[in-house]
Amino acid sequence: MAARQALRRVPESAARLTEDDRALLLHLLDLPTAGPLETGGGQPVRLWEAQRAYADAAAELGFEVVRHAPADRSCLVGDDVPRAVQESAEILPDFLDSQPSLVLRLGPRLPRRSTVMFNVHLDTVEGREPGRFDGARFHGRGAIDAKGPAVGLLAGIRAALAATPALGTEIGVLIQAVAGEEGGAMGSFGTRPLVDQGYVGRLNVFCEPTGLRVLTRSTAAMTAAIEVAGRDAIDDDPGKGHNATVLLGFLAQRLATAVPPHATDGQVCIAGIKTGPMHNKVYGSGRLLLNLSYGSQEAGRRLEGTLREAVRSGVAEFSERFRDTRDFEITAAEAALVTRLEWLKRGLPALTGGDRWVDDLLVRQAGLARWPDDVPAFTCDAIWMHGVPGTSTAVFGPGSLGHNNAHAAGEFADLAELELFARDIARLLHCFARNEIWNEAS
Repeated sequence: MAARQALRRVPESAARLTEDDRALLLHLLDLPTAGPLETGGGQPVRLWEAQRAYADAAAELGFEVVRHAPADRSCLVGDDVPRAVQESAEILPDFLDSQPSLVLRLGPRLPRRSTVMFNVHLDTVEGREPGRFDGARFHGRGAIDAKGPAVGLLAGIRAALAATPALGTEIGVLIQAVAGEEGGAMGSFGTRPLVDQGYVGRLNVFCEPTGLRVLTRSTAAMTAAIEVAGRDAIDDDPGKGHNATVLLGFLAQRLATAVPPHATDGQVCIAGIKTGPMHNKVYGSGRLLLNLSYGSQEAGRRLEGTLREAVRSGVAEFSERFRDTRDFEITAAEAALVTRLEWLKRGLPALTGGDRWVDDLLVRQAGLARWPDDVPAFTCDAIWMHGVPGTSTAVFGPGSLGHNNAHAAGEFADLAELELFARDIARLLHCFARNEIWNEAS
């Protein structure tokens, strides 16, 4: 009850977005911040500019820049670095230089137990849409994922400062404004290096769309490629070569039924097939992509084994089914020789959740809603907090990936929901400060 009464001291009006906040968000929406993994390179990535604008706005609240730089190339080494990241960094000389990350700190450096860290990503998926505000709704790429939440975060911290003098003195606040969240980078050169360098707190909040519900889990994802490397044939004699289109199409259907039941704490996405564009040619080579998410590393290993066996049995079933079919006899006979499974991304950690301290602080004391246990989590950079000692982590933000058209045309964020998010951030910080000061006094 005392915590609830204390929360009433956070003025609701202080959590509203000001005209300057709205202007900042529109400016961020107008800046192209999709990285090379999304665009393929050769297009401007104005993350430096976006982060400077964000740092300038945060400076008005007392934040100082403690780091603004790209990651070191050492972050590109390791089996758990997505292959797309490694390959792009090899062929694009400014891959890392064009994608810096920003760390801001409010007040002096304080012990981890007295610090809250917020993580927001300012990179987006590809797709330019002019930013606009119609009086109630912001439109544009990144409106909900996650430039809108980034601006709402500043409004929430401003509201908390008005009611909680300990912020910036007895309680530290860090903000990571990162690159490398989108495009399959999985935070490998954005969030992960910052976590490794210790820019974390006792509480770490990743500002992603959760419908203003506290989520303490985050799935990781792995990407598999089923490659067929055979020989082509002409359409006048299609049986002379390997038909990668038919083989991969068969495997796609087979895997769509065989693998998803085993993804009990994640999802299986049968993604794209690519063989060739022509109508008068049989393509002997091609690729089928799958993305598989999982809620724990053990679940990931089991899912990896399931897929491997499903590919093996699927190829065997294809060979049996088509061995006496004239145009596919060669493909059936040699399917196992020309087909292989490769991993483009795997071995990433998952955030398993179950942190009672977070539930007590954010749900019971701050009055925030809790993500239902029976609703699957999703993948975000929070995975890199797995196993970090002395920390607790939550994913929390306005809107939802589906409803707000994240990653799609027509992405939007409602002003009212951004302001509710700001109010909840103020409550969160007020409760954290109250608990920490009480613990120190006792």
